[in-house]
Amino acid sequence: MLVAAIAVGVVLVYLFFILPTQWLKVEKIRHPSGINKRILQISDLHVDRLRISARTIGKVIEETRPDYIFMTGDYTYKTSYLPRANDYFKVIAGYGVPVYAVLGNHDYELPRLSRLLDLLQTNGIRLLRNECVPLPEFDLVGIDDFGTGHSKLRPAFRGADGRKPIVVMTHDPNVVLAIKRPYHYLMAGHLHGKQLNVPFFFKLKPKGPLADRGIYKGLHKSGEGYYYISKGIGQAGVNARFMVRSELTVHDL
Repeated sequence: MLVAAIAVGVVLVYLFFILPTQWLKVEKIRHPSGINKRILQISDLHVDRLRISARTIGKVIEETRPDYIFMTGDYTYKTSYLPRANDYFKVIAGYGVPVYAVLGNHDYELPRLSRLLDLLQTNGIRLLRNECVPLPEFDLVGIDDFGTGHSKLRPAFRGADGRKPIVVMTHDPNVVLAIKRPYHYLMAGHLHGKQLNVPFFFKLKPKGPLADRGIYKGLHKSGEGYYYISKGIGQAGVNARFMVRSELTVHDL
């Protein structure tokens, strides 16, 4: 009986805590913005605790055929995992799709952030740190991580004159409360959809004013524009998810 109970316990732990980290969900968001482009958002890789293979991400890129790929921060905080991060970067950038990235709070924990920056550059991934890139269909604004104090909103929006739609990519969605100018669409991550979907989770692990208001995933609207919070593909802290699957997001704008 004891062996059977242990076996049942192991199975339940796997089904409820481990399987959601391996069972990738491709969320599809359609939000007409006049851009007529498809963007694949990859958020919160956390390669040190990632159970989704680079090959699986590659299959999603092949199947969804995005026009752009946006990586919204948190790649790894451990130097020893930079080679693994590089393996993922190679796959993601290997399909000839333009890839843009911003940094997350965990990236700033790296002892030598420059090594991560070099890997992104080597793979042809354009890192945006509070700057605007004019693309043919829209102006892309990349805002650095808000929670660690690296966001600089005025330089980030410089060059976005409103003649084209403005799309924003960032890591911490709490920055939307500080943005005081209109944008069409914003993509963020950071909150992992709770990761462990239990009551009062954000009381035990505070994650800012949005989480306090019960806003931690999905599509929402601020006073300045619409924003989407991805549940992310990797895990932080404990390598488990409860009632929250790993996510890649396809945005049809």
